[in-house]
Amino acid sequence: MRVITRIAAIGLAALALGIAGCGDDEESTTAAGGAQDAGSAACPNGKVRFGIEPYEDPAKLKPAYEVLAKALETGLGCPVELLIVEDYTAEVLAMENGKLDIAQFGPLGFVFASERAKAEPLVSFADAAGKLTTYKGGIWVPKDSALKTVPDLRGKSLALSEPGSTSGDALPRQAMIDAGIAEPKRDVKFEYAGGHPEALLALTKGKVDAAEINTQQLATAKKEGQFDEAEYRRVWESKPIAIDPITIRGDLDPAFKQKAKDALMNLRPADVQQVGAFLDVDPPGPMVAVTKQTYQPVFDLARKLGLTEEDV
Repeated sequence: MRVITRIAAIGLAALALGIAGCGDDEESTTAAGGAQDAGSAACPNGKVRFGIEPYEDPAKLKPAYEVLAKALETGLGCPVELLIVEDYTAEVLAMENGKLDIAQFGPLGFVFASERAKAEPLVSFADAAGKLTTYKGGIWVPKDSALKTVPDLRGKSLALSEPGSTSGDALPRQAMIDAGIAEPKRDVKFEYAGGHPEALLALTKGKVDAAEINTQQLATAKKEGQFDEAEYRRVWESKPIAIDPITIRGDLDPAFKQKAKDALMNLRPADVQQVGAFLDVDPPGPMVAVTKQTYQPVFDLARKLGLTEEDV
């Protein structure tokens, strides 16, 4: 069997019409070949469409997730089509419109996917000891910056990832409110950079006074030589957040949901190692089961901030 991979630029208007780039096409059908026929009885529409949000450069994510998807394909016994979507919102809408069967969401993305697409969490990433892993949001400044605390951000520029990001948007906004900045969007100059790597680069290139950098992006950037921690200083760090869940669309057959969960939990650490490196899960262990309750703090965060789909 061969995993089919496409980088999907999913437009919101196209998704609303149900004709986005995530849809079936001739290339997908032909590439699956006989494997699609063999798995049609066990898989939705003869294949499984697996969505990934672009929390890192898609060109880097693609080969890592191809390894995971290939192993998942073997466990399921049917083709897996890997789709790296355009942004957080596009992934939620893709599942809502029936264009994705399984998807990895950021924690806040899962909140909206749960509400709009009835996404159900299956598993997430664990360390070598089998413990569910977490990460933290952070705000960083140059080491010689006059900014020492979160309240000092008033009137300054702050690079954020993009709307809908847990650590790159919601958590920093809540941190500012907690620190007495009642209207963060009014009192701080938000610069949505388009992703975690871009927010970090905005800081290192001197385009902003501060930037959100979560522990996952920090680890990746240090490993790639893109961030010298000695030249910067963290002025805020969040509490630990449970790492991204891999979810399944709620309207799928219960038997298939269980089959997918079993296949994911039976993946070997080697199957998820490359993905784990991007998530700062190194070395990884087998995946572990998660529930909606695992992400309750993020549901509470969204409610506290009054976030709706329009905010992302």
